[in-house]
Amino acid sequence: MSGLPRILIIGAPSNADNRLLEQMSSSNELVRAANPMDAIERLAKEQFCGIHVFNDLASEGAELIQMVGSERLLEEMPDGVVLLDADSKILWANRRMCHWWHRDDVAHEGFYTLFGDPEILGPSFCPFSTALATCEPCCSKLRTTNNQYFEVHASPIRNTRSEPPQYLIISVRDITQEMLQQQKLAAIHKAGAELADLKPDEIFDMQVEERIELLKSNILHHTKDLLKFDVVEIRLLDQKTGELMPLLAEGMTLEAAERPLFALPQNNGVTGYVAATGRSYLCEDTTDDPLYIEGCEAAKSSLTVPLIEHDVVIGTFNVESPKPGAFTESDRQFLEIFSRDVAVALNTLELLVAQQANTAQASVEEIHREVALPVDAILNDAVNVMERYIGHEPEVVGQLQRILRNARDIKQVIHKVGQKMTPAEAVPESPERSAWPRLSRRCVLVADADESVRSAAHALLERYGCEVETARTGAEAVYMVRNRDERYDVIIADVRLPDLTGYDLLVKLQGILSHVPLVLMSGFGYDPGHSIVKARQAGLRSNAVLYKPFRLDQLLETVDSIIEYSDSLASAT
Repeated sequence: MSGLPRILIIGAPSNADNRLLEQMSSSNELVRAANPMDAIERLAKEQFCGIHVFNDLASEGAELIQMVGSERLLEEMPDGVVLLDADSKILWANRRMCHWWHRDDVAHEGFYTLFGDPEILGPSFCPFSTALATCEPCCSKLRTTNNQYFEVHASPIRNTRSEPPQYLIISVRDITQEMLQQQKLAAIHKAGAELADLKPDEIFDMQVEERIELLKSNILHHTKDLLKFDVVEIRLLDQKTGELMPLLAEGMTLEAAERPLFALPQNNGVTGYVAATGRSYLCEDTTDDPLYIEGCEAAKSSLTVPLIEHDVVIGTFNVESPKPGAFTESDRQFLEIFSRDVAVALNTLELLVAQQANTAQASVEEIHREVALPVDAILNDAVNVMERYIGHEPEVVGQLQRILRNARDIKQVIHKVGQKMTPAEAVPESPERSAWPRLSRRCVLVADADESVRSAAHALLERYGCEVETARTGAEAVYMVRNRDERYDVIIADVRLPDLTGYDLLVKLQGILSHVPLVLMSGFGYDPGHSIVKARQAGLRSNAVLYKPFRLDQLLETVDSIIEYSDSLASAT
């Protein structure tokens, strides 16, 4: 080695160039390359201070040589860079590519061969040929046999001639982590969709409790197998009380799983904070975190995200690890994505429970409608017979009283079964019913010869929480009042019953009750014997008259006012 600066000479000098070479050789070491290919190989292996290209090769190889001459810069790039010829043979590659291929010398090797003939994923399935043919850059993705992914970008090297380019600069980027994350995201979305996928056979063949257990099992399965989290806790937020109710706990201590927690930012651990703020919380070191309360035994880190449905926090999803700093920002993003699908699944299940409850409620109401009038007929017949035996056959009267109690119990049993099948949590109180709170659990007797009126009384008033019994005649109404242990809150009677007028009924009831909560019904202008006038003179309240056909709101207002007046009398005494 001469120690002089080294200059790479490419091409054959002309006579005019010989003098220049003599001048250059006096202070430099000149190294000749027979052709551009030889120059490329020398540039890849040797160090030069400069490159001189003679005119005969200037248009063909200058741009190529200048690019490769920047190899020192390219060697430091985190991405791979390769120079290919038109046959996809490697002319030069930077260190990154050699590292990926586990080779020091890759010259003249096939690009795809060194990658083990990878699968070309597109969008272009012939990126090198396409780039050379179109003179435009072209992209594609490769998947190797060991499940690594690379993105290649092929750019043709143009020259000043009209011939097509003969060389390609290939940039190669390792996108394995990106692709695996995309695959994981797709798997999470697929798993989430399966959580909320209610198949017909599952809906009809499984009880709600079984469906809940299946959902919990699916959540746990995907959390362990897909997200690789072994310690899992899910709690659901009670919107009324703010308590976070345990739904699923795997790997948690019994004390932690049963610990009462509320959606509060203080003194309720990370779970309470996340539920209160709606923000995820990454605890990298449980020993130095002011919010953390022990969940998993010897846990060193945790990750908690909110379950959100329609912008409302409905619960929390917590995972823990015995390793400090076990969770990353990617884990947080993945868990947040999965938690959205969990929230949708839980909401879907809640809708299913409500749907089943509504169906059960409709069935109970239908049963009640079918038995209401027959039970009333039993009551009517029983009190009619009792009136004959009172004072004569105590044993018969006692049996009839048991019939009355049992008949009334039938309605109570139907009501209790309905409450069990349709809990208030699944079927909340309707706005209509809540608008008339005084009517709930009030006993109303309706006396009318028309069966459709008696049936309508059940349908209309029971919708608002009333317990309704009916009578066909005035005498039956009197007997019903006399043989009921608890008083009726309201008695509604037609002004002209088959055996009594409204006034006559009022007089008879006044002989039994200190206060008669009577309402009379009449068609417009139809009041033989001026019964309403006489009843008002005898104490009937002025607003206790309904003229058929009346609207539902008129019926409700009248019944409500009578109950309010009766309650005021009771409180006064």
